[in-house]
Amino acid sequence: MLPEKKEKTKPVSKPYEQMTHPGERVQVDVKVVPRCCLADPTMKLYQYTAIDEFTRLRFLYGYEEQSTYSSADFARRLVEWYKRRGIKVECIQTDNGFEFTNRFSSSKKNRQTLFEATLEKLGVRHKLIRPYTPRHNGKVERSHREDHNKFYNCHSFYSCEDLNVQLAARLKRTNNRPMRPLNWLSPIEFFNNYRVQYH
Repeated sequence: MLPEKKEKTKPVSKPYEQMTHPGERVQVDVKVVPRCCLADPTMKLYQYTAIDEFTRLRFLYGYEEQSTYSSADFARRLVEWYKRRGIKVECIQTDNGFEFTNRFSSSKKNRQTLFEATLEKLGVRHKLIRPYTPRHNGKVERSHREDHNKFYNCHSFYSCEDLNVQLAARLKRTNNRPMRPLNWLSPIEFFNNYRVQYH
């Protein structure tokens, strides 16, 4: 008699958690500016990106270093940027990079980073995605790929200030561009419609 075949069971994936209002959760990540875009090859620049999961409103800012100091400064800027538009940021979601957390540090594991301390001071919850699951920060990951193909492929930068001037222009364009997940409204239009409907 042949042994009975065991059916393979697929791991149950957690259903995607839909956001219900602006500011409920903002995804944040960092992109290294490609070296070929920099006028000075010794220079290093980094693009920090925030995307509100509900409205897809995006905020960008450039830095000369990828550090917990830059991340803390970006957190303050993004909270203020969304606040000026009438959005209170409740939660920021990041990966487990050293610029955000000491979660995987052997010596500082139980010490807050400056970024975490800043979020605490701002009254914003910090959510870390599971290690090695960049798809959980999918909106910001996809936007970085798009930036690489449509922005960095045809721009160059002479300084961090120059990067920020050009990022501000890109930000304006992308926040006004229609998106399929928003029923072909732009993030700005989607947010304005929400505000009219619920306020």
